[in-house]
Amino acid sequence: MKNIVNYITKIAMQINIKKYIPNSITSLNLLSGCISITLAFEGYLLYAVYMIFAAAIFDFFDGMSARLLNAYSVMGKELDSLADLVSFGVAPSVIIFHMMKISLFGTVHLPPIENLTLSEFVFLIIPFIIAILSGIRLAKFNVDERQSESFIGLAVPANALFFVSMYIISISVTNNLVLGVLANKIFLSILSILFSLLLVAEFPMFSLKVKNLSWSGNKIRYIFIVLSAILLILLHTIAVPAIILLYILLSAINNWIYNFD
Repeated sequence: MKNIVNYITKIAMQINIKKYIPNSITSLNLLSGCISITLAFEGYLLYAVYMIFAAAIFDFFDGMSARLLNAYSVMGKELDSLADLVSFGVAPSVIIFHMMKISLFGTVHLPPIENLTLSEFVFLIIPFIIAILSGIRLAKFNVDERQSESFIGLAVPANALFFVSMYIISISVTNNLVLGVLANKIFLSILSILFSLLLVAEFPMFSLKVKNLSWSGNKIRYIFIVLSAILLILLHTIAVPAIILLYILLSAINNWIYNFD
């Protein structure tokens, strides 16, 4: 028995375990996305949203762990994109799809397919533009060498967090006007199309990766972090879409005034 333990220990020492850590965290991202989709189709939309937030946390830490452990790999990059497509492309599409059903029919249940009108069918498939253009965005990111330091187009996780926060707001606010807007099929359709197009737009957006702590090279990042913290303090969980809009606005300002630095 002792010989077996010693053998297993020897094999484990020979295996570079640290290189598997980032991919393991990415797999938790993918698992969270799968659970989110399942929960959404079972009608547990709030818990589905929570799982997307969990996926975002795992997505943050898999990149951090890869940098800290110097455990980059081609497979890890591809796995990360596949996980992001599920968690931040398909999962939010499904949640907005359910919101669209509520807008159209007052329930998360579809009427018989043969009773659907053409316009209702079109409204129901519009949310999946998010998934399609998220896939294009991720594929573009993998082959675009310009995006090593910053992004071209809105990042897929940020886009997903914007959309799922719409559901949180819809169940958190009591203002009838706000609820009416959030539950409106036209509003949901416009958001789905505009933000999906922003994913693939040739629009430079700053990255939150910090190489040093100097003000000169990170001023736009520090401004964003401070303003985001203020929004979180004032608005709590419903601050998420405001933070995403702030990120887009500051990126535009950064492009115009600070020459992308």
